[in-house]
Amino acid sequence: MAENEAKGKALLDEADRKLKSATGFFGNLFGGSQKQEDACELYSRAANMFKMAKKWNDAGKAFCSCAEIQLRLESRHEAATSYVNAGNCFKKTDPQEGVKVLLRAIEIYIDMGRFTIAAKHHISIAEIYENEMVDLEKSVENYERAADYYKGEESNSSANKCLLKVAMYAAQLEDYAKATEIYEEVAKTSMENPLLKYSAKDYFFKAALCHMCVDVLNAQLAVEKYDKMFPAFTDSREHKLLLKLLDAIEDQNVDSYTEAVKDYDSISRLDQWLTTIMLRIKKSINEDPDLR
Repeated sequence: MAENEAKGKALLDEADRKLKSATGFFGNLFGGSQKQEDACELYSRAANMFKMAKKWNDAGKAFCSCAEIQLRLESRHEAATSYVNAGNCFKKTDPQEGVKVLLRAIEIYIDMGRFTIAAKHHISIAEIYENEMVDLEKSVENYERAADYYKGEESNSSANKCLLKVAMYAAQLEDYAKATEIYEEVAKTSMENPLLKYSAKDYFFKAALCHMCVDVLNAQLAVEKYDKMFPAFTDSREHKLLLKLLDAIEDQNVDSYTEAVKDYDSISRLDQWLTTIMLRIKKSINEDPDLR
C-alpha cells in the first residue's frame, strides 16, 4: 500500500512538471496540447495508484486535475467521467466534496444533452445525502431532479423508482400531501402496466396511511376511491387492515388498532417505514381531536 502511494506521488510530480512545461509561450509553441494530454494521463495513473493505496482524497484531487485539463482540451465527456471518478473517491472520506464534483459532472452531461446519465448521478448524490450525510431534504431534492430527467427521456420506470424514494422520505418528514400525491400517481401508472399492475395495491395502501396521518375522513374517502379505481385492492390484506384501522381510530380504541397491526405483521412483516407511520397514527388516536 505504501509502495502504491509512493508511485502515485511520483506520477503526480511528473504530471505537474509536464503540465508546467505545456503552459507558457514555448509550451504552446512546441506541442502544448500533446503535453497536456500526457499530463492528463499521468494524473489519471496517479489517481489509480492512490486508489490502490486507499488514499481517497489524493485520488480525487488527481482525477479533478485530469478533468480540468480535459475541459481545456474540449474533451467534455472524458472530463465528466473524470469528475465522476473523483466523486466516487471523495465520497469515501469527504462526502461534501464528492457531491461538489459530481455536480460538475452533471453540468457537463446536461450541457451535452445526456439527461439519463445526469439523472443517474443525481441518484448518486441523493444516496450520499441519504447514507453519509443524513440530510433527507437534500436527498429528496436530488431524487426529484433525477425523476424529472428520467421523465423527460420517457424512462418512466426509472422515474417512478426515484419518486417512490421521494414519497418515502416526504412522509418521514411529515409532508404527507406530497407523499400521497406521489403514491397515487405511481399506483395509477402501475395499473397501466400488466407486469406492475398488482404492485398498485401497495402504493394505494401507503397513500391511505399518509391520508390517515392527517385526517381520518379523507382516509375513508381515499380508500373508497381506490376500491373503485382498482377492484383487486378490495380483496387485499392491506385493504382489510385499513378498514380495521379506520374503525379503531373512529372508536378511539388503541387496543383494537394494536391488535390489527399485530395480526398483519404476523403474516406480512412490517418494514421500518410502515412501522414508523403506523406508530404515528396510533399516537394520534388519543391526541388529535380531528380523529374522533
